[in-house]
Amino acid sequence: MPLVGSVLIDFDGTACTHDVAEHLMDRFGEPSWREWDERWLRGEVDTRTAIRGQVAPFAGLHDEELIAYAVEHCPMDPTFAPFVGWCRDNDLATTIVSDGLGLYIQPMLAAAGVTNMPVITNDWARGTMAFPNGHPRCDWCGTCKMLAVQRAARPVAFVGEGHSDRYGALYADVVFAKDALVDLCRDDGIPFVAYETFDDVRASLGSLETLPGPLAPEVCPGWHTA
Repeated sequence: MPLVGSVLIDFDGTACTHDVAEHLMDRFGEPSWREWDERWLRGEVDTRTAIRGQVAPFAGLHDEELIAYAVEHCPMDPTFAPFVGWCRDNDLATTIVSDGLGLYIQPMLAAAGVTNMPVITNDWARGTMAFPNGHPRCDWCGTCKMLAVQRAARPVAFVGEGHSDRYGALYADVVFAKDALVDLCRDDGIPFVAYETFDDVRASLGSLETLPGPLAPEVCPGWHTA
């Protein structure tokens, strides 16, 4: 039996092979959305400010138009749905944890045949961006992945690929990383298992005999209050 009690999974670039938010901003946004990303990476603006700036051009669009484009143009990882089924067969709770736009996640999961899966994310609806899953005191991230890990059934496996996954990875018992998250884990000293597909994650979870455990710094390095 796997050693973990729950698996938290990033969405954009992880469960889905594309960064859906970026595709939507390329199609419906303004070219300046990339400048917001660059400012965020430099630490000049928080996630919430950056996202609100990026999606401002969406205000005149119907949510259904954005969702339809995402479902048509952004395929899910074909190994994701079988992985979720395996987790359920082994009584592992699976949750999507995303710092993206939120509105397309449930429709895309449904299109992939994945139902009844909890989603922790931001909320874009009818021209308004909200952040119901942020930290009550830190305002840097939209969705606080640190809190998501801390509140999950332990031990926790975290599967991600990008900068928004860094703070969740710090608090997980085992981290599966690809792309930008690999270098972030190395920089932060986080033990990780490299993966390409969810078949890799499943094989590792099924064979791990020990877990690295979380670094769990007392204060998240992204901590910021207004």
